[in-house]
Amino acid sequence: MKKIVVALDGFSGTGKSSTAKKVADALHYIYIDSGAMYRATTYFMLANEVNLDDHDAVAASLEGVDIQFLGSQILLNGTNVSNEIRTMRINENVSKVSAIRQVREAMVAQQQQIGRERGIVMDGRDIGTVVFPDAELKVFMTANPRVRALRRQKELLEKGIEEELNTIELNLLERDKIDSSRAESPLIKADDAVEIDTSDLTFDEQVHKIVELAKEIIHADRD
Repeated sequence: MKKIVVALDGFSGTGKSSTAKKVADALHYIYIDSGAMYRATTYFMLANEVNLDDHDAVAASLEGVDIQFLGSQILLNGTNVSNEIRTMRINENVSKVSAIRQVREAMVAQQQQIGRERGIVMDGRDIGTVVFPDAELKVFMTANPRVRALRRQKELLEKGIEEELNTIELNLLERDKIDSSRAESPLIKADDAVEIDTSDLTFDEQVHKIVELAKEIIHADRD
């Protein structure tokens, strides 16, 4: 059976990661959380007190960053940092780190290597435009900012982290601004992407929509 790349892009809090995981499960594909790679890199920089305004220092520090996936865990230099990379401190700095050219080049190279064999679902902000411009299925996910903030608050509470809803929403809007206006790989919808607004969709509905789109492409040659 033909294998494809499913690229899910969009704003924070639209359910990209959780949706991508379920889509990958349904298709029996590999799921790659590109956002977690940038979060892990941000965690490394902060933990090692790297000056994020000194791009040369950030670039030099990348040599000490080894990121691997083990099931649902993300390992940074062999240590599981799955929970540590979801804190507000990481939220407040990840867009800044992600905007650095050397960081993006390093992460994109890793992601492209992983996706060479196809049969993957990857979510992020530039997957369909930069990482896999030739992806067979590109989806751009959007949602109302307040809905997104509520989802992120729920996600944080499940990890035992309490944050004010307004603080979360302001953080999301600031990240939108940074991600959409950065010089390196800005967050934009690919011309051939299918846009899905998840504001009024249940989780199962958005997963089903994307799985069906993927199956149409996978089985197209049979018609």
